Order: sequence, then structure tokens, then C-alpha cells
Amino acid sequence: MNQVAEFVVRHGYVLLFFWIAAEQGALPVPSIPLLLACGALARTGELNPVLILLSGGAGCLLADTIWFQLGRRRGAKVLRFLCRVALEPDSCVRRTENVLLRFGLRSLLVAKFIPGLNAVAAPLAGSSGARFRRFVLFDSLGALLWIGGYTGLGYLFASQIETIAGYAMRTGSGLIFALAALLGGWIGWKFAQRRRALRKLAVARITAEELSAKLRAGAEVLLVDLRHLRAGEPDEIPGALRISAEELGTRHGEIPRDRDIILFCS
Repeated sequence: MNQVAEFVVRHGYVLLFFWIAAEQGALPVPSIPLLLACGALARTGELNPVLILLSGGAGCLLADTIWFQLGRRRGAKVLRFLCRVALEPDSCVRRTENVLLRFGLRSLLVAKFIPGLNAVAAPLAGSSGARFRRFVLFDSLGALLWIGGYTGLGYLFASQIETIAGYAMRTGSGLIFALAALLGGWIGWKFAQRRRALRKLAVARITAEELSAKLRAGAEVLLVDLRHLRAGEPDEIPGALRISAEELGTRHGEIPRDRDIILFCS
């Protein structure tokens, strides 16, 4: 345990900068344990709380700025990539869009506390055409709240964290394997859940070519456009009924029941 603490003390600020930048850059390296450890070391006077905030905040801002600019220039491609690596790709952008539409860039103040929202908030803000200065302001404040929150917990519960860390070191690799097995089991369950959902949806899907053929043949079809339009996406579809996914519960009466209904939610 002492060796780990000494390493964090010796390289703490640089380690925190690169670790958080890597996590915010979409690498699977959780920063919360490191933030808690830094908070505990701040209580003993071995690390400076202000420098913890500055180094961690700089790492966040670096990664988020890159994602923001990528979202501004290649919004759709970046979001598709992030959603492909997400465990719930069909809803990750939708949930984030809903939050951004309701709260605007203020949602960045809490984005880092919410899994899924954190992953796509910066590129989605870029693709929405938000001003870079306002993005930097709210993203920086959100990063400081996130870092300060977990560092503060580490500061308050320093003795408990030291006890847990000491137990983990004594337990050795057995605890690590147990935690890894739990994480792997959770990921496997989410993956299986998604595969089952996709199999159920497969029979109800229709390709653009099949829809075009139906329309040319004069079939009675109503297209319901559920999208939240983002920069770079085509405008409204001629003849389609525009209803957001959130309004379906209140506006479903506008949808006729005497024809095939096709939902477009790309």
C-alpha cells in the first residue's frame, strides 16, 4: 500500500492529468478510484487540493475539446462510432439529446456524473453548433464539480479508504479476479440483453429500398419522423409526420390506424 501511495504522491498531478484525459478520451480506465486516493492524500497534506483540481480539470478539458471539435466537423460519424462501442447504442444519443434540448449546455455541469451522458455530451454539443467559449465555460465547471466531488469524498473518508485499500492489498489477486469477474458478468448480461432486443426488432424493420418500393407501388404507408435533427442531417422528410419520441404518448391520436406505420428514428 505504501508503495502505491508513494507512486501517486511522486507522480500525482501528471498521473491524474493523463489518466483523466485517457478516460474522457473513451479508454476504459476509471478515474474515480484515483480521485478518491488523491483526496485521501490531500487530507494528509501530501497533495495540494488546488493542484488536483487544476491538473484533473486540464485533462478533462483537453479530451472534451478534442471531442467537441470532432463533433463539430464530423458529428454523425463520431456519434455513430461512440454508439457502436456503447452497450446501449440505440439510446445513448437519444438520452443525451433530450437532456441537451431541455437544459442546453448547462447539462455539462452534471454530465460527468452520468454514465452514457458523459460519453457523448461533448461531441453532441459540437454537432449542435454550440459556441466553443460557452462549451469551455460549462465543461470546465462540470469537470471541476466532478473532480472536486470525488476528491472531497476521498478527503472526508480518508481513513476508511486506507482500510479498504489495505484489505485489498492483503487479499491480493483474488479480490482483483472477483471484481473482474463481476464486471465481465455485467457486461455479458448487457450484451445478451441487447442481442435479444435486436432479434425481436429484426422482424419489424424495413430498409430504405423496401420503403421506396412500397411508396412507388402506391401502398398506404405513413412515415412518422421521430428524429431530433442535428447539424448536417437532412431536413424534414416530405409527407412524414414529425413527432418526437417523447411526444408519442400524448400525440399518438394523430397517427391513423388504417395503414402501415413506419417509424424513422435514425
